[in-house]
Amino acid sequence: MSIDLTQPLQWTSATGDAETMLENLQPNIVKPHVRDDLTVLFLHFDVAAEARTFLQGVRTHMKSAKDHLLEIQAFKASHDPSASATYVGVGLTASGYSALSVAATPADAKFSQPGGMKGSRGALDDPAISLWEPTYRGDIHAVVLVGDAATNEGRYVGVRNAILDLLTEGITVLGEETGRSLVNADGHGIEHFGYVDGRSQPLFLAEDVTDETNTTDGTNAWNPAFPLGQLVVADPAAPDPSVHFGSYLVFRKLEQNVALFKEAEDDLADRLGLVGEDTERAGAMIIGRFEDGTPLTIQSEAGAHEPLMNNFSYDSDAEGSKCPFHAHIRKSNPRGSGGAPGGGPANLAFERSHIMARRGQTYGHRSDDPNGDLPPSARPTGDVGLLFMAFNADLGNQFEFTQAAWVNNPNFPFTSPTPAGLDPVIGQGPRPQTDFPKAWGDPARMTTDQAAQAVTLKGGQYFFMPSLAFLDTL
Repeated sequence: MSIDLTQPLQWTSATGDAETMLENLQPNIVKPHVRDDLTVLFLHFDVAAEARTFLQGVRTHMKSAKDHLLEIQAFKASHDPSASATYVGVGLTASGYSALSVAATPADAKFSQPGGMKGSRGALDDPAISLWEPTYRGDIHAVVLVGDAATNEGRYVGVRNAILDLLTEGITVLGEETGRSLVNADGHGIEHFGYVDGRSQPLFLAEDVTDETNTTDGTNAWNPAFPLGQLVVADPAAPDPSVHFGSYLVFRKLEQNVALFKEAEDDLADRLGLVGEDTERAGAMIIGRFEDGTPLTIQSEAGAHEPLMNNFSYDSDAEGSKCPFHAHIRKSNPRGSGGAPGGGPANLAFERSHIMARRGQTYGHRSDDPNGDLPPSARPTGDVGLLFMAFNADLGNQFEFTQAAWVNNPNFPFTSPTPAGLDPVIGQGPRPQTDFPKAWGDPARMTTDQAAQAVTLKGGQYFFMPSLAFLDTL
C-alpha cells in the first residue's frame, strides 16, 4: 500500500510501506528529538572513499524515526531519559552528493542551485557572503548533528567523540557549533530575548494531533495537523524511493543582540506611555506573545493558563488593534489573516502550505537571567543566538517564501491598513516606519520607527537528510 502523504501519519498502526518509511527515516524530522546539548559539525570531503567510510561509521550510531517514536512511548511510561539513545543526524549538500559521486540527487531547485543557500542571498536579503563566519563561506559537503538530554551529558560527549574519531585526513572539519537549550522558571523552552519558543509547531503525526486536541487548549480555532507531504520527500538515491524518504534541512546561524532588543522594548514602552506591568506589552507587540507564551491577541497581559496556548486565530483582531500585523509570530504564520495583494480575501490553505517544521536550538553562554528585571546594558550584545533549523519538503515554497514574501515584505499582511513593516525579529532589509495600537483593542494607532535589527545572519546552508537506506548503500 502506497504511503498517504495528504494527511498526518498514524504511526502506531503503520504497516507495510508506511512502516518501512519510518524504519528508514531519520529521527527529529516527523517529531522533535530532545537535544538539550547539541553538536553540529560541518564537513568537506576531500577523498570520496574516506567520506563514504566515515558516513558508514556514523550510520552505526544512528537510529530510525520509528525507534525514536518507540523511545518516546517508553519514556511516557518510565520517565527515564536514559532509555532514549543519543540523536545522530546526517545531511548532505548538493555539492556533497557530487563529492560522493552519487548521481541521483534530490531535485529541489533551491537545494541544487550553485552555492545552495548562497544562491538565494539576494532574494532573502541576506548579508554579503564576506560577512558570514568562515565556516559558512566555503563549500560545505555535509552536516552531522549529535544531541541528547542534559541528564545524558556523559553519553552525549562519548558519542560526539566517537564520531570525531571516525574522521580521517581526507575529511576537513570546517567548523563546529554547540547548542544548549534555555528554559524559563516554568520549564518552557525560550530563546535569548526571553520569549517562549517552539509552541506553535505543525504536527505530522495523527497521535500528536489527538494529544493536542485532548490535553492542551484544543484545536478548534487553529488546526495544527499538516500533511506528511509537507515535510518529507522521496529519497532518489535510496534503493526504493517509493518507501525511502528524507527531508530538506534549512540551517541558519542567527546571532542575537539582546541588549539592542531590550532597548527597543523600553523605547516602545516609553513612546506608548506604558508604565508598570503594562511595559511588558511593548515586547509582546514586537513578538506577538508575552515572554511566558501568552498570545497577545487573546489578552492584554501575561499569565494565560497552562498548558501554553496555541488554539487561536486573528479572527477577532482583523484591524491589528490587539496584536500588530508586523508582530513576529503573525508575520511568520498569519493564521488566515494575511489577505491577498489588492485587498483580496485570505486563503488559509495557501498560507498553511508555507509552514515548515522548526527544530532550532539556542547557542551561547550568558550569566544573566533572560527573564530577569535587568537594564539592557546588562544583556549580551552578541555571541548568543539561535541555530535555526527547519525541515521542508519544498525549500522555495516553504522557507524561502516565508522569509521573502512574508517576513521581509513590509506590505504583508495585505490586510494591514498601512504598510505593516518587516518582521521586527528576523526581518532583513530597510526597516520603514510602522504603527502600533495606542492601547490594547484600540483601533487608534501611533506611527513610529520599527525596532532596530537585533538578529544577524552569520551563515547557513541547505541540506538533504537522506534515508537510512541510502546511507546503508554507501
